[in-house]
Amino acid sequence: MTTFDARPLTDPVDKAEVTRLHRAYKANLPAGGANPVVIVVFALVIVMFVAVGGMIAAVGLTIAAQEGQLGWQAVVLPAFIGLIVVAAIVGAVVSQGRMKERRWRLSRFAAANAMQYLPQLANPQLPGMIFGRGSGRRADDIVRGTNPRFVEFANYQYTTGSGKNRTTHRWGYIAVHLDAPLPNIVLDALGNNGLGMSNLPVTLAKGQRLSLEGDFDKHFALYCPEGYEQDALYLFTPDIMARFIDNAGQLDVEIVDDWLFLYTRRQVSTTDPANWQWLFSVVGALMDKLDQWGRWRDERLAAQAAPAAIGATMSPVQGAPAAAFAAPAGLLTPPKGVAPEGRRLKSGFSWSFAIVLIVVVLWQIGLPLLRAILD
Repeated sequence: MTTFDARPLTDPVDKAEVTRLHRAYKANLPAGGANPVVIVVFALVIVMFVAVGGMIAAVGLTIAAQEGQLGWQAVVLPAFIGLIVVAAIVGAVVSQGRMKERRWRLSRFAAANAMQYLPQLANPQLPGMIFGRGSGRRADDIVRGTNPRFVEFANYQYTTGSGKNRTTHRWGYIAVHLDAPLPNIVLDALGNNGLGMSNLPVTLAKGQRLSLEGDFDKHFALYCPEGYEQDALYLFTPDIMARFIDNAGQLDVEIVDDWLFLYTRRQVSTTDPANWQWLFSVVGALMDKLDQWGRWRDERLAAQAAPAAIGATMSPVQGAPAAAFAAPAGLLTPPKGVAPEGRRLKSGFSWSFAIVLIVVVLWQIGLPLLRAILD
């Protein structure tokens, strides 16, 4: 992250360029073009407004005519319905224009900072905890670069439930590609939790929580697979912990496979220069420390490979050992990777969530029942 140029986010709008870029997205990038479903829904909403408005106006005029009071209603009712329809159309046009301008600004901002912009990507194939959940998974306003390593900024959403219980979950994330797979480690930022409950989409087993030195525990709850405590201490040295506290104290962090993810419940990719300056500073503060993580190796892989490697050193002639005092080839340095027991954290149960749920249920069911008994 050696360059930062926020001028494209505040430069005067070139409407011709905005239109040209929008047409290019529609023609060459289907994911960034107009969504046919959105167009159909928008058209149906306008038709519904017109139909309902027409029915209301017709009924009102009919009643007024039957009662002999047809007068101002003949003008006011149609005008009122027409105003609603016009407001809906204008609102949709303004929203569409803002979307086009935002994409234009982010595209120019990405180019100015040696990065690329992608308007939309369905179901991004990333291993983090917020991905692969629910339906309608989509990343929007993606800004990504590859120097000095792959980094991606994006807004993300997915939907769970159906009917009245349908909920759209919105996140912002930063994805940083690492040099080697690492144990699954999560840093739950305490500053963005509420009512004693984590805002993460999963509950982690409490037995995996590791306490670190200094003030780190006041800012983050760190979870690592059982047996990987020393590995977590190697990865989160005091200087790295200080950088997380100073720069990413409001962001949840997950290391999974060869990825580092930073999560937030608000949008990451915006047209706010101050927001981007903060995001670049967060990634920049961590970037030079990630090389150290690339040197980590899981000693368990060497132990698991030892029997096979030792067998490979046996001579095919009368079973005599070849180089009896030599270390088996490849065992001095374990290969890149993580043993199965360290690849994923175990899920747990949240008592805080259970208590809140019980209170809500009692409030919704118990209170009406109590009122019925008292009445």
